[in-house]
Amino acid sequence: MATEATTVDAGGREVRISSPSKVYFPDLGLTKLDIVSYVLAVGPGILAALKDRPVTMERWPEGVTPDASLRSPDNPGGSAFYQKHAPTRGIPDWVQTTTVTFPSGRPGVEVAPADLATVVWMVNLGTIRFHPWPVRHPHTDDVDQLRIDLDPQPGTTFDEAREAALALREVMKDAGLTGFVKTSGGRGLHVFARIEAADFIDARHAAIAVGRELERRMPERVTTAWWKEERGKRISVDFNQMARDRLMTSAYSIRPTPEARASAPLTWDELPDARPDDFTVRTMPGRFAERGDVWAALEESTPASIRTALDWYVRDEGNGQGEMPYPPEYPKMPGEPPRVQPSRKNEANWS
Repeated sequence: MATEATTVDAGGREVRISSPSKVYFPDLGLTKLDIVSYVLAVGPGILAALKDRPVTMERWPEGVTPDASLRSPDNPGGSAFYQKHAPTRGIPDWVQTTTVTFPSGRPGVEVAPADLATVVWMVNLGTIRFHPWPVRHPHTDDVDQLRIDLDPQPGTTFDEAREAALALREVMKDAGLTGFVKTSGGRGLHVFARIEAADFIDARHAAIAVGRELERRMPERVTTAWWKEERGKRISVDFNQMARDRLMTSAYSIRPTPEARASAPLTWDELPDARPDDFTVRTMPGRFAERGDVWAALEESTPASIRTALDWYVRDEGNGQGEMPYPPEYPKMPGEPPRVQPSRKNEANWS
């Protein structure tokens, strides 16, 4: 029996959608075709967020159902999974790919969408959340965005993340950077800035320095501590989101939650009244039709130097605040302190 399928027009290219009536968000009754329709409705915005960038696909081929879960070492049977490498079979010849270098030093080939049809093709694979690198094809070692992740810790709220984001905007101005804010799709906020080409180490150091400056201005509310046991009830600046091959949700991506919240670009004037639940698969198309892509200004902004932020990093290094721990999957990095949480620190594992 033939498999149910349909086609959609995505930027002038016909894309086949298999199992269009499969339910992806049962609480809302949203099907795969509804998710495709959402992507088409916000098409210029989501394409701007992903265009020419290597993308890790977060695939939920069985939908965001009560039985679905994200595969991990602790959950090897999960039906959802991250896919970094481009498929080796069944990939259309019009899908652009690019070569990246992973933290191990090994190269890999990832999808780097050049058009909206590719984004829709990725949705057909079950992708609902897109994690683009801060680089573009073909220059995949040249970071062109500084990304600051404000992550509320247990006991903190979105209101506190909002307060931190507004202060972060001023810190970034002092560093010569123009920040643009969006919801994460969860309880946090992301602030991006276009930057002149930098390598990953310098970009990460710039994020650390900006985070430390924000922490100095809001010490009771913000922390750059890497270890969870040191963060307390504060907003965490996750500086390691600027490390190579990290996962950071794109604008307009859908969070795999029953309410299907979306990562929503905002203007700074909107932020004081914004709530994460305001932005979902159901509400974002209408917002986009009315407002367009409010982050178009990000793409139109002039790339800025991270020199001031790097000067701050050098200053802090001279005051005893140097390199910070890298993510656990990284090889040992130059200048990195031992990866030992403070409660387990002793002479044997620290010196």
